[in-house]
Amino acid sequence: MKKMSSSTPILSTFFGLSFLFSISCTIMAQNHDEFLECLNSRNSYSISEITYSPQNSSYTSTFLFSIQNIRFVSPSMPKPSFIFTPSFESQIQAIVLCSKDNNFEIRIRSGGHDYEGLSYSSKLPFVIIDLKNLNSITIDPENRFAWVEGGVLLGDLFYQLAKKSPNLAFPSGLCPTVGAGGHFSGGGYGTLLRKYGISADNILDARIVNANGEILDRKSMGEDLFWAIRGGGAASFGVVTRWKIALVEVPDIVTVFTVNKTLDENAHALVHRWQFVADKFDRDLFVRILITQSNSSKGNKTTIQASFNSIFLGKIDRLIPIMQESFPELGLVEEDCMEKKWIEAVLYFSDLPFGSVLDDLTKRNPNPRTYYKAKSDYVRAPISENGLLGLWEFFKEDEAKDAQLIFAPYGGRMSEISEYEIPFPHRSGNIYEIQHLVYWDEEGDKDAQRYIDWIRRVYEYITPFVSKNPRAAYLNYRDLDLGVNKEGNNTSYEEASVWGIKYFKGNFKRLVRVKNKVDPSNFFRNEQSIPTVLA
Repeated sequence: MKKMSSSTPILSTFFGLSFLFSISCTIMAQNHDEFLECLNSRNSYSISEITYSPQNSSYTSTFLFSIQNIRFVSPSMPKPSFIFTPSFESQIQAIVLCSKDNNFEIRIRSGGHDYEGLSYSSKLPFVIIDLKNLNSITIDPENRFAWVEGGVLLGDLFYQLAKKSPNLAFPSGLCPTVGAGGHFSGGGYGTLLRKYGISADNILDARIVNANGEILDRKSMGEDLFWAIRGGGAASFGVVTRWKIALVEVPDIVTVFTVNKTLDENAHALVHRWQFVADKFDRDLFVRILITQSNSSKGNKTTIQASFNSIFLGKIDRLIPIMQESFPELGLVEEDCMEKKWIEAVLYFSDLPFGSVLDDLTKRNPNPRTYYKAKSDYVRAPISENGLLGLWEFFKEDEAKDAQLIFAPYGGRMSEISEYEIPFPHRSGNIYEIQHLVYWDEEGDKDAQRYIDWIRRVYEYITPFVSKNPRAAYLNYRDLDLGVNKEGNNTSYEEASVWGIKYFKGNFKRLVRVKNKVDPSNFFRNEQSIPTVLA
């Protein structure tokens, strides 16, 4: 759950950058005409209507359209030579082939939530394929599957499924503006992970445009590539245009609750105890914890608040006995709980502003943008009480004003799937995952560094308490602190494995072998793409 600031300065800063962007944008003039000629010669559909260069009046608004993290939109950041918003696979084929011929890198953008901006930035001349017009959803409720295009946002997927049936759902994330393309290909998880696993576990088929401009489905791409794009990051292998997903069943009524506790209200002991039970709950029960800065009830002293945020796939009368048996320390009572339809629970868990209605799930940009930095960890043994006490101290600092730690429980179905089934390896033995987040409003590199340093200190502090050999991380919470590829084609396996093994553990070598096979020239690449060279 992203905690977005609603401050006016961020909005004015974000949109005030437009004029500076128009000045700073540069392109390789010698390739401009040749590139456009190539596109027109290869495409039966008009390419001009989906092409934006710095000379277009709508270039800046198209570039900024879905960017969530404004750390990466400063005037000094390189901008794309072209932005394309294709509506047809054939247009993507042409863009891939012409980019290859004219030495442009490709960045593939779905929802714009890329934590390190890799889907819309590059140090080398590049173009963006923005999938926002590939946004159709075709649902077969009887056979419980759907075809979802790469530019579909999760909120719209939830909304359309609910229109077909109140009992249809898909195991994916909570933020409605996240794009399906990147989310599914990086793993993708939400409140249903303990019951049904992650998004990538429930992919049945896909269509991808590869580096040769070919359109492949599961049968024609082969099982190795199909394995790789389900959790390995599809942007290393091609442009996925459509996903076939297996739908899952949810009951007519679910129950949600949020119980907030500060340190004065025994939050410390409750968080410590939660670690011993959260992964062992009934798999219909998902209880996560959100850690934030708060004011003490005893005066105006800074403290922490632990929010126990939950969904249960059933009614209150079944939930209360489960909680009394498994986690009586929380003291959950009927008055804390609300029964809702599944789609109403989706809205409850979303980061949409207070007072939002179901239709708001389909909006692309309901929140103001902000600056943020994120990291991730996996916890395999409960953090000690002393360890937690030290962690709370960080949340008394000024930089933690809008910071957040999210503890997401594992267990259930997550412990039953092999870590080699798909590239996403974080399975049995993990109690919970931590998402570290820090937000800030101030402009400027100096102010940003304060907050980035803060989250790095938290990450360093928690080192003894999280997974080891490797210290695992989650691809969808991309973190360039873990290491980057060299520019160009010469990144070695040893260099890339610094970050690759953290994301993929023992699956990294297989991903490299797939990359060698399907994209030996390393056309699809970024700072943390799968390399082509094995040691």
